[in-house]
Amino acid sequence: MIAGSFGDNGELLFEIELVAANDEKFSVEALFDTGFTNGWLAINTQDLEVLEWSLMSAQIEMQTARGEAQFDIYEGKLIIDGTEFVIPVHVGNDIPDTIIGSLWLDIMQLVVNKPKCLLTLEILVSS
Repeated sequence: MIAGSFGDNGELLFEIELVAANDEKFSVEALFDTGFTNGWLAINTQDLEVLEWSLMSAQIEMQTARGEAQFDIYEGKLIIDGTEFVIPVHVGNDIPDTIIGSLWLDIMQLVVNKPKCLLTLEILVSS
């Protein structure tokens, strides 16, 4: 289980590790975005340069809160809650934050209790 924090405007923030192709790890603060419903992770193009992940699909069109946008999809590696995941990552030019998408809720439990300042993300164990 990892503990998160609340941003100044109530954002849900978690620290994750991005793993570069050369296995170097980078800790980043990621914004959990429940509106990002068809992806696992989104990062800015400039962040991709140091990671050197492999391109899976180019110029995929998607509807975003700001309208239509195009993303490249890369095979990315990250660590959340001590577990390494290889996932498709949306990469675009106008992404201001590292964003965790709501697909994580298929395999993780998100607990939010703002009055008690409780914010956690935990991998669910299949039974």
